[in-house]
Amino acid sequence: MLNRSAIVVKPRQPFLDWLHTADPTSHRLTLRDLTREPTIYLIPECDTEEDVREVLEELCEEIFVAQLAGWFRDEESWPRDLGFDAFYRWFDFQHHSMLVDLSDEPLIDELD
Repeated sequence: MLNRSAIVVKPRQPFLDWLHTADPTSHRLTLRDLTREPTIYLIPECDTEEDVREVLEELCEEIFVAQLAGWFRDEESWPRDLGFDAFYRWFDFQHHSMLVDLSDEPLIDELD
């Protein structure tokens, strides 16, 4: 068991609308394409929905930036508002509180 929770983040229609406007080569992408393999973020342990909201209010800008940069890196095209209310409109997310590590391999933080 890991002492973390997880948030599965999937783009919603406003994200797709932005991407189509920002990147002309993306016009054939659909919402289904964008949500086919969602990103999963490990976050501090959360036991209640209130805990999840507090953590997301703190981390939403970091997640928002990661999602935008994953599809189009031109920061000039990014929305100015990366706060929680905008995050809530642009993304669906699902909280998971039980994470079990079944691998014998050590956890490695590739960003370090």
